[in-house]
Amino acid sequence: MSSISEKLKQRCDGTCELCSSEPASIEYVVSPKDNSSIENEVALCTTCAGEIESKSNPSHWQCLAGSIWNTEPSVQTLTYRILYSYRDQEWASDIMSSVELPENVVNWALTAFEVKEIHRDANGTPLENGDTVVLTQVLNVKGANFMAPKGTIVRKIRLVPDNTEQIEGKVNDATIVILTKYVRKN
Repeated sequence: MSSISEKLKQRCDGTCELCSSEPASIEYVVSPKDNSSIENEVALCTTCAGEIESKSNPSHWQCLAGSIWNTEPSVQTLTYRILYSYRDQEWASDIMSSVELPENVVNWALTAFEVKEIHRDANGTPLENGDTVVLTQVLNVKGANFMAPKGTIVRKIRLVPDNTEQIEGKVNDATIVILTKYVRKN
């Protein structure tokens, strides 16, 4: 958040683009975008900016019934994102269902709620590329004609990008795919 630019001040006529009741004084960049363009920003008052951070007064956001109709995608995105976080409350659900937003706006808004999938070992410990793991059971290595005994140390693992249940590592100079449920981080 930073002070408001002249262009953004003109776009919002000096008024908060969410509540429309207080002067705008903060330039808020809607993640995951950056401040390289005014189209990624929303002009906020100190009250709305404070509420985004504290989440202490959900009823404050009933004002979003107006901003959901704003023509600026960044304002629609931030509005939808805030409403989505309160979607279990009837007023928020009603506002969200009152308008059909473009798919790109909804997708942008929901990026804040995406949870990156994490590779985890048998104990639930997060794994990262380059970690060292220990096998928790004997593994019959298919296609390599050997068995990797329990307790085998596998150094410098690589995470399989599209499958959080698999890692790659070298055992007996052969690169193999290992299920994460059979390893523990060393």
